[in-house]
Amino acid sequence: QVQLVESGGGLVQPGGSLRLSCAASGFTFRRYWMYWVRQAPGKGFEWVSAIHPGGDITYYKDSVKGRFTISRDNAKGTLYLQMNSLKSEDTAIYYCAKGDLSYSGNYYRNGQGTQVTVSS
Repeated sequence: QVQLVESGGGLVQPGGSLRLSCAASGFTFRRYWMYWVRQAPGKGFEWVSAIHPGGDITYYKDSVKGRFTISRDNAKGTLYLQMNSLKSEDTAIYYCAKGDLSYSGNYYRNGQGTQVTVSS
């Protein structure tokens, strides 16, 4: 079955950087759109970024454009999110999610997520 295991979160000061990873298994990773989504304290889930199966098309939430970079290694079945110039409002639990074969905005997540805390 689909398994998504996130890692790489932590406590970082404003302006700092983190790189999140997601190990995917149980499906043909290279065929699917993949997403990063997050849930801030007391708030609902929000979409952060998406990447085409081939890795050549990416989308970002406006508030993270220019600071975050999504990428994937299809040979390793791994999704990444490089986060630079982090702000306090980026504090959230970050999850990777499996999309569809074509872009739809729909996604499935089942991991525990990784906590990112941006604070001085």
